[in-house]
Amino acid sequence: MRDERGQVTVMIVGLAFVLLVAIAVVVDASAAYLQRSGLATVADGAALAGTEALDLQAGYEHGFEDPVLAESLVREAIRSYLQDTNAGERFPRLEFTVRVQGNEVRVDVRAPLDLPLRVPGSPTTATIGATGSAELAP
Repeated sequence: MRDERGQVTVMIVGLAFVLLVAIAVVVDASAAYLQRSGLATVADGAALAGTEALDLQAGYEHGFEDPVLAESLVREAIRSYLQDTNAGERFPRLEFTVRVQGNEVRVDVRAPLDLPLRVPGSPTTATIGATGSAELAP
């Protein structure tokens, strides 16, 4: 008959490793979800701030029935919003892009996230992004 002593120890160590990896994956996924949620709030607020950047000169010349957004004013309004809300402090190395089409503003934000736990073989950081958009109605 074979001596099976020690086999349970190998199984327990293996199961503990699998359990630790699963915990690390859940913690990292939760951190990424929370960062994405925060970035979505920032992107939505920035898009709304951008829609407030009317081109007043065009409005005075052509009327305000069909409002015009000036891309340079939109970018400046978004930059000011991000600075006023301390978004750069909450999300270090925050980057954003702005697209203005007609009276719609779309803001894409992204920031790196240092993952709290590291799964063996996985990266230590991830870039998380979100998009916000708003439309200026006449």
